[in-house]
Amino acid sequence: MIDLHGYGPRLLEGALVTIELAVLSLILAIGLGLLTASAKMSRNWVAHRLGTLYTTIIRGVPDLVLMMLLFFGGQIGINMVTDWLFDRFGIDIFINVNEFVAGVLTIGLIFGAYMGETFRGAFLAVDSGQIEAGRAYGMSHALVFRRIRFPQMMRHALPGLSNNWMVLLKTTALVSVIGLSDMVRVAAEASKATREPFLFMIIVAVIYLLIASVSEWFFARLQKRYDVGFGGHD
Repeated sequence: MIDLHGYGPRLLEGALVTIELAVLSLILAIGLGLLTASAKMSRNWVAHRLGTLYTTIIRGVPDLVLMMLLFFGGQIGINMVTDWLFDRFGIDIFINVNEFVAGVLTIGLIFGAYMGETFRGAFLAVDSGQIEAGRAYGMSHALVFRRIRFPQMMRHALPGLSNNWMVLLKTTALVSVIGLSDMVRVAAEASKATREPFLFMIIVAVIYLLIASVSEWFFARLQKRYDVGFGGHD
């Protein structure tokens, strides 16, 4: 790899951190998204209200503000709990939320709300007649979900899922403000030290573009798989 004034290896490490951060955040966001979609479609008043409140707050507050709030506020909250445990029970523990964990939790929490709307729309798009037919054949609720509802839902959700992933990928650049040594932070440090900001930022832009291109290819393949039997049309 090109040395880049000695910053080449660090930039590569930062790129790997960015990829790890994005993938783990996506996994968390998908899990939260499925829970949120289920809550918003639930007949339970409390679950529906909680799901609605979650998506409203996340969509109404800027991502950077949420990241700063959760990183600094989260650590303060944890310290308050550990202090209470020590005062009440004599349990002396210290939990430090590092930048990587904070980044994964924050980005996952943010995009869990968007994924929730994506999955909710996809679930509602599934033909109810097919679900009723599956139950008429004696399928259990779990089997209907696995064989009929989930594959159909994924077919409808993939375009939105792909778009959310692309936005999530770019959002990882925000973690540099809380001190995580991702490739954006490394590039910023290298730019200041060498006074060559264009060189390092263009490299970061190319790396993001490469990841996005591979992602588009992957989602296109996945969409083709779920479109089997439908001719790629609704």
